[in-house]
Amino acid sequence: MDPQMKHFQAFQNVSIKSLSHVDAPHRISSAALEDRLAPAFERVGMRKGVLEKVAGIKARRYWDEGTLPSDAATMAGKIAIKRAGIPAEAIGALVNTSVCRDFLEPSTACRVHHNLGLASHALNHDIGNACLGFINGMDFIATLIELGRIDYGIVVDGESSREVTEATIERILQPETTALDIRAQFASLTLGSGAAAMVLCRKELAPKAPQYRGGILLAETKHANLCEGHPTYMKTDTKNLLKAGVELANRVWRLTQEEMGWNADNLDHLILHQVSQVHTMTLGQTLGLPLQKAHITFDELGNIGPAAVPITLSKTADEGKFAAGERIALMAIGSGLNCQMAEIVWGEE
Repeated sequence: MDPQMKHFQAFQNVSIKSLSHVDAPHRISSAALEDRLAPAFERVGMRKGVLEKVAGIKARRYWDEGTLPSDAATMAGKIAIKRAGIPAEAIGALVNTSVCRDFLEPSTACRVHHNLGLASHALNHDIGNACLGFINGMDFIATLIELGRIDYGIVVDGESSREVTEATIERILQPETTALDIRAQFASLTLGSGAAAMVLCRKELAPKAPQYRGGILLAETKHANLCEGHPTYMKTDTKNLLKAGVELANRVWRLTQEEMGWNADNLDHLILHQVSQVHTMTLGQTLGLPLQKAHITFDELGNIGPAAVPITLSKTADEGKFAAGERIALMAIGSGLNCQMAEIVWGEE
């Protein structure tokens, strides 16, 4: 292969010092949402139970009213810094990757930077790329570490589904709403809330910690019109988004086999973006993934956007399911379309 065509962004000097996640406190069942939507479902002839039977989502979470994305990200960030055992002043860069933002400006990262008590010299940015944001943030921090710019960096994400879900329910209940309108907004009913954070550092500072090796990303931006999200409204061409997304993922999967040596046998764990049961099964069948190695959180948490991968990773780590030397594949597709697959090799700590 022509070296100029190599897609693998490889890191040699990056450890994951700590991980954290925070579940939003209020569990909202799919049955409860569909009870509220019953008049509209009956009017257009839709069956109840679709969220659980088709999407596989039993529930999702809400924050307390008034909780901002920066508040949620701060909760996870404080836990991650405490787990890392370092002073906040040691962190050289912060990246916030949430789809949900406090405001158009200033950046949500500014508020999290202040809330965490980071030093004034610490870089702080929002990086937005739909459901790929957190992995993109990991790459940004890892690049700074690899270049010797910083010793420690943190990636945070705080997502809230309350506003968009409640607004969607109100729209669906309007008498002029059609079955087609409901299908276009169905994805909004699968969204969840949660927060996650990760502290990364130079390998020599945590040589026995999990190692972030990097990965491969491809874009197919001709599909950018298949999903359109706003603070209170999301319109999705679900069928074509799934089709195009899985086709792009298949291309990335083939490249990981060529450049990273991946295959269905030598990967020990799969941390997939948590969209739905249909998405997971279709991706697994198309790529030939061993889904018994996949860790699932969408059934209770819904689709938490870019927070889904790190939340699932953190929960699985807290449950003690990773062993030293195991290869963990991170796989996500983000509307746009972008797809990234990356690898963590678990450590002894």
